[in-house]
Amino acid sequence: MKHLKYRVWGWALLTMGLTTGTALASGGHGGAEPSMTHRMMMLAIQLGIILFSARLSNMLFERMKLPGVLGELTAGILIGPYALGMLPIPALFPEGIFPLASAQFPVSPELYGICSVAAIVLLFTVGLETDLKLFMRYSLAGSLVGVGGVTVSFLGGDLLGVAFSESLFGSPRGIMDAGPLFLGVMSTATSVGITARILSEKRKLDSPEGVTILAGAVIDDVLGIILLAVGLGVISASREGGGTVDWAHIGLIGAKAIGIWLAATVVGLLASRRISKMLKSFGDRSSIAMLALGLALILAGLFEEAGLAMIIGAYVMGLSLSRTDISHVIRENLKDIYAFLVPVFFVVMGMLVNPRVLVDPKVLSFGLIYTVVAILAKVIGSGGPALLCNFNCRGALRIGVGMLPRGEVALIIAGIGLAAGLLTPEIFGVGVLMTLLTTLLAPPILVLLFGSEASGLRKQSVGPVREPLVFSFPSRRVVSLVVDELFSAFESEGFFVHTLSHEERIYQLRKDDVIIGFEDHGETLVFDCETTQMPFVNTAMVEVLAELEATIQELRKPIDRKAIGKRLQDHVRGSVSSSSLAEYISPRVLTPELKGTTKEEIIGELLQILKRAGKVTDVPSAHEAVWHRERSMSTGMQFGMAIPHGRTDAVDRLVCAIGIKHEGVDFDSIDDEPARIFVLTLSPRTAAAPHMLFMSMVSQVLNQDGRRRLLRCRTGHEMVDLLLGKPAIVRDLDRRGQVSHL
Repeated sequence: MKHLKYRVWGWALLTMGLTTGTALASGGHGGAEPSMTHRMMMLAIQLGIILFSARLSNMLFERMKLPGVLGELTAGILIGPYALGMLPIPALFPEGIFPLASAQFPVSPELYGICSVAAIVLLFTVGLETDLKLFMRYSLAGSLVGVGGVTVSFLGGDLLGVAFSESLFGSPRGIMDAGPLFLGVMSTATSVGITARILSEKRKLDSPEGVTILAGAVIDDVLGIILLAVGLGVISASREGGGTVDWAHIGLIGAKAIGIWLAATVVGLLASRRISKMLKSFGDRSSIAMLALGLALILAGLFEEAGLAMIIGAYVMGLSLSRTDISHVIRENLKDIYAFLVPVFFVVMGMLVNPRVLVDPKVLSFGLIYTVVAILAKVIGSGGPALLCNFNCRGALRIGVGMLPRGEVALIIAGIGLAAGLLTPEIFGVGVLMTLLTTLLAPPILVLLFGSEASGLRKQSVGPVREPLVFSFPSRRVVSLVVDELFSAFESEGFFVHTLSHEERIYQLRKDDVIIGFEDHGETLVFDCETTQMPFVNTAMVEVLAELEATIQELRKPIDRKAIGKRLQDHVRGSVSSSSLAEYISPRVLTPELKGTTKEEIIGELLQILKRAGKVTDVPSAHEAVWHRERSMSTGMQFGMAIPHGRTDAVDRLVCAIGIKHEGVDFDSIDDEPARIFVLTLSPRTAAAPHMLFMSMVSQVLNQDGRRRLLRCRTGHEMVDLLLGKPAIVRDLDRRGQVSHL
């Protein structure tokens, strides 16, 4: 029946889709200019397919231990207008789901517009993630690494384009022509996100090599973006001059690009506190994030109007806000927008690639040569200057390979060139091939280089010693209470609390220039802060413990637990879906004839039933969890029911055993009556489990009538049928006419 139901729904959805698709196709443009409604309909369908493709390919590549971004690019190539997207679907999409928009540019203006907004969000986020203090600390080494990598990469790509210009462009080209220029600029970008992830997994982000790579990547990307602006200016000036280059004009463009970037960055950093204060005046976190994104979009547009790329303006706004205490607030509240837009960006970038071009022997051979040059340029250009900054050959090689992956910036630059008609599909394909290969090769090489614990420095530098501030507590539950109170205490002091990792329970507190990190290690809290901030942390901990102590004193006052417990079985009438309970009960975990005569024997017997059913891996641990709950307050309820339960790592999901003891057992019940029906549940200690929801469903089934019928059951199968509300068993139990005192 279950499979039949799914088939019926499947055929219904398919029929609906075919009907709707036929109607849309018949109401389409039919050879004329498509209507706005038709174009928006196509955009909605395309976005849906892109999101599914991006998510599935990302998961697939990550399972193969490859960067998810490669999966998104690959998905774009497969479903794009040069591959599956162009295949006609009769009566639905006669031109394909992703038809070729034009001979010059393959995707529609609507889709590329969303892609442009995604690029702004991406670079805005990159700017927000920049650590200015870290950058300043390693500014010299990072600057040399960044400048060296950009210089050598640009020259290598540009000169390679000149050397192969006849085979690529059909005629000789100079170093200032569009094709070679873009080959040089594309080669400069660094995707530090992939490197940062590897460094984080190897716990090397704070190593000398790690911070130098991060600082160098900032310089690298900014210089690459400025080179893009200068390159566009060179091409524009060359066109206006009838093929000749006005070097004075080019110098003016370069000075203008650097001047606007530096001026905007300096003004942004100086005004960041005021911008932050203005944004915080709007109150809630989502408003802060949305308004910050609005500022980034506005500044991106102004930079484009000034002759620079939009992504430079977005990066500057992110960089300006990176030193404020709301940077994490913005990132956290934009993560859903980021998760929606950025995969769309990478998939659309993949759509711009013509696979037929990539398999062209001429393009493929040049692409491989271009990739080799791009790899060597980064390793030599970034690793060489590191040798001048106290790094040995091992450290310099780590830095050079860390700067190796290209990524979002390279694709953005290539996309701008293709959209402006400055790049041919062949050159764009070469750029994507280089991005794919460098992104694919860098992670395993980095893992290999950092596999050794040997230092990458010629002389070990002695930095300031930071001792962690550690607080120990009796149990994990106490730590959870303390953490909740700490959040409230710090937020009342004007701090923003950020969760850096839910799984590892890593947090950060920020207020202006004060940054305090702390980690929850189960029974201990470890704070990471400057020495001058330790008294403040100690004071906060004393106040939090005082608040908790006051709460404990209040809880020690007499509480009428019996009155509260009786409410658990009040108002239990209602309907419960049989499928809701069927997930947890079966004849193997139900018994109408318990043998035990004491509370401990009954609990032990129910645990053995769960063990035989393969539901529990460690019975002693589960037994201790149940008795820990019984020691704090008995689970004997009223009307002859008991609900022993506990949280334990002996189970990985909610499990249940239900038993009946007709003679009754003393369970310290609320109404002082013996318990006859026992519902034992176990839940995992760390994972979420619907224990309270399950108990509420059981209480609805085991109302007065349900308890009376349950006591008439003779087998586990009968108990299951009754709990699932099967009419036949209910009528049969009623005919037996057995009497219950419940």
